[in-house]
Amino acid sequence: MSETNTITLPTWLDDFIFNELGANYCPRNSNMTNIDDDKDRALNYLGTYFPRSYAEAYCIFCRFFQKYKAHYNGKTELKIFDFGCGTGGEIIGMLTAIEENLPEVGTVEVVGFDGNQIALRKYEQILQVFRGKTRLQIIDKVFPHKVDDFYDFDLVGEVLNQRFDLVITFKAICEFVEKQQFETKNPYLHITKKFLPKLTEDGVMVLVDITVYSGVSEQWLPKMMDKGLADSNCEIIERNQGFNQAILVSHSRRMNDISKIAWRIIKNR
Repeated sequence: MSETNTITLPTWLDDFIFNELGANYCPRNSNMTNIDDDKDRALNYLGTYFPRSYAEAYCIFCRFFQKYKAHYNGKTELKIFDFGCGTGGEIIGMLTAIEENLPEVGTVEVVGFDGNQIALRKYEQILQVFRGKTRLQIIDKVFPHKVDDFYDFDLVGEVLNQRFDLVITFKAICEFVEKQQFETKNPYLHITKKFLPKLTEDGVMVLVDITVYSGVSEQWLPKMMDKGLADSNCEIIERNQGFNQAILVSHSRRMNDISKIAWRIIKNR
């Protein structure tokens, strides 16, 4: 049985990305890689996939925080790392869910990693506006670094010299699958094993990806994700039902735009 959620992009956010930043609604049907997007493609991504990522993160984290609210009792600060943050849709959706569901949390430190500096600039602009809309004190750091191989990826782990309450990655690992940047190694396994040690004792990692068949790996991505997680010896504490979850997001350029994702929330055993 599949799950469906319907979200409307906040008015201020809709106005800012489309009217101030010039985002365009322009879905892509085939290309799963965004790391090399130029300005025009970045604006197309912002108007199409940013709202989807916002809705995905908002739905997932509202559900998670409501179910595990006691887990966050007494916490006034959260530290978060986003691997492949792009324009930051999932970060804004997650912060909105934190604000609504975790009233004791007042400070959030967010470290965003991405290899596309155009996308990172858009993320920082949006986050600055969000600061004026929220009660949260947000400390943000961006880590602009492009990962082409194992060596580049290992540098990411070396630079992260702190532990995080949440490590998240939204629709980023599929790019490593398509570009075979970890050769024949399962990217879900490799990335999970790298970041699980970066969690606090009670921290969790959230993996979200699209639900397509990869002609490169010759596997459905959710099945590849589950295989990687099984081999990483983590514990899956929450996941979508069935093969995927459909989330609908409405904004000024599109009503009920649909996104289908597979997501898993994991922790160390």
